[in-house]
Amino acid sequence: MLCYKILMLLSCCAFCLPIACAKQESKPPAEVDSTAAVVYYSREISPQAVQKLYNLLQTQLKGKIAIKLHFGEEGNKNLLDPNLIKPLCKQLNATLVETNVLYGAERGKTESHIALARRHGFDFAPIDILDSEGNLAYPAKGKHFSKVYTGSHFPLYDGYLIYSHFKGHGMAGFGGAIKNIAMGLASKEGKRFQHSGNYPLYDEQKCIQCGLCESSCPEDAITLNPVNIDHLSCIACGKCVSVCPEKVYSLPAKNQDAFMERLVEYAQVLTEQKPMVYINVLANISSACDCMSRAPKPFLPDLGIVASTDIVAVEAASHDLVDRAHNCKDAFLKEISVSGKRQISYAHELEMGNLNYRLVEVK
Repeated sequence: MLCYKILMLLSCCAFCLPIACAKQESKPPAEVDSTAAVVYYSREISPQAVQKLYNLLQTQLKGKIAIKLHFGEEGNKNLLDPNLIKPLCKQLNATLVETNVLYGAERGKTESHIALARRHGFDFAPIDILDSEGNLAYPAKGKHFSKVYTGSHFPLYDGYLIYSHFKGHGMAGFGGAIKNIAMGLASKEGKRFQHSGNYPLYDEQKCIQCGLCESSCPEDAITLNPVNIDHLSCIACGKCVSVCPEKVYSLPAKNQDAFMERLVEYAQVLTEQKPMVYINVLANISSACDCMSRAPKPFLPDLGIVASTDIVAVEAASHDLVDRAHNCKDAFLKEISVSGKRQISYAHELEMGNLNYRLVEVK
């Protein structure tokens, strides 16, 4: 009886092993989807991690390189540490680039914008405000624009590293690589066209007269008691949407989608002009942009850094990581009642990149 059991066991093993091996051999190596975009991910947030992720990218920028980032509004506490990008900036011998903002602040004029950047710690590289000497227009074929406007210095660079702080935004739902290109590389004229007509709605019954919206409005377009927005002054920046604790201000869904599509169309045209790669830093994840002087505190712990040569994949991966950490389907919709996912879906529709991605964690 014992011998019979042993023989049966051996015969089963002899039968199973070839099938297991054949099944394993029939799979692609590590079950990799060859159509998926690669997104590198580091849980560690450090200058070394930023360098490592960039060096892993299949596309390496060459020639005169610009790093597009955000120098932060005066008083903002969520701004990324400038030292994170410093070693990579030196490795690439890059120039830090920005454009002037639409509203009247230090970042609205070239000289004070550069002075603010230096004061915030961006003193380790040359700084170029791309629209300091005017506009440059590129033709567009989107449903919202026939032209997009960037700074006249934009063509001076051979490649762009789009280095973005991934966080919330009152009008766009989130700000990442798409918004960093679209609004961040647009001249003042371009910013005005992207924001055009997106005036927030408001529900005065919810107002508690805290004054945050009034003090945060860069154009003094808001008055209280009763709540009112002066559309002649309003530039539709969405800061009131971001800061209001009672959600007094909102945008109709149609306006939200139109604004996000405008961002994407700007990003599409500009990404077609120059080689670009993308690094999103998921740290200090607040519900508001770094252009807010009194941005709310982060609502999540720091999650890491993602990098890719695919703008759709890097945005999708960033959002998925935030959603997973917040245990919901749309973290920014939950926090500020604005979903930014139309940015991602519209960019995919315009064939700017791949929604299907493979997250490769880098230790």
